[in-house]
Amino acid sequence: MSSPLPQLFTPTLLQYLRKHPQLPKNTWYFIAAVTVTILNRPDEIPTIYRYALEHVTFEAPDEQAKLNEELRVLRRTREALLKTSAVAGAPKVINACRALKDSTPQHLQDVDLDKSTTGRGADISEVSSSQVLQRGQNFFDKVYGKISGRVTRMMNSSGTQDLDLIAKLMYGFILSNESILVQAETSYVLIAALIPQDCPAQLKGHLKGAMNFGATQEEVRAVREVVIRICEGAGMKRLDGSVGFGWQGEIPDVW
Repeated sequence: MSSPLPQLFTPTLLQYLRKHPQLPKNTWYFIAAVTVTILNRPDEIPTIYRYALEHVTFEAPDEQAKLNEELRVLRRTREALLKTSAVAGAPKVINACRALKDSTPQHLQDVDLDKSTTGRGADISEVSSSQVLQRGQNFFDKVYGKISGRVTRMMNSSGTQDLDLIAKLMYGFILSNESILVQAETSYVLIAALIPQDCPAQLKGHLKGAMNFGATQEEVRAVREVVIRICEGAGMKRLDGSVGFGWQGEIPDVW
């Protein structure tokens, strides 16, 4: 029988994340959830989520405000996990969403039962695909700014133009949806997903993209910092000859 995995999120780490002075407000829990999803530790999501809900209970002035904030935490976490699929694929995201649902109190599950809160169903059935794809292109262009054309050409010259097709679908139907997470918050999701995957070229683009969407350099650095701390807690480190789990080189920073 295999030994149980060590717990990553101690009370000290959870408090550090929630009270980090530079981390954008109301982002710590979904940044943490995305990071552990990529690390293949969906078992940690209930700990993150329950801690976030506990502090909603402490801070809400009345029952309706408490319910609204509980739903906000749930929906933002779930949306962050869904957006993670754009750069990490579906299997880990499915497992993470199941872990989130299994730890969600029944009264919150009942509110969203059989109902999409993102409008993506309408994007498929009611909005023209050209409109959705243009929304995605606008998002992509803002992420990459003046080099967006170069990024597209790079993908198209990588052996198949279908890479650009994948990008168009992901940006249009997944990433550019702002019903729950705004543009800068979507960039935080991508930063949290790319650091554990050791994808420095793509990470550079989304560090800059977050600032293109209005995040400050200090906020982006804080997101990077907390993701690295979670990864290191899970055992990641700079790769050398004796370590097989970690980063091959320096982790890109904000410039």
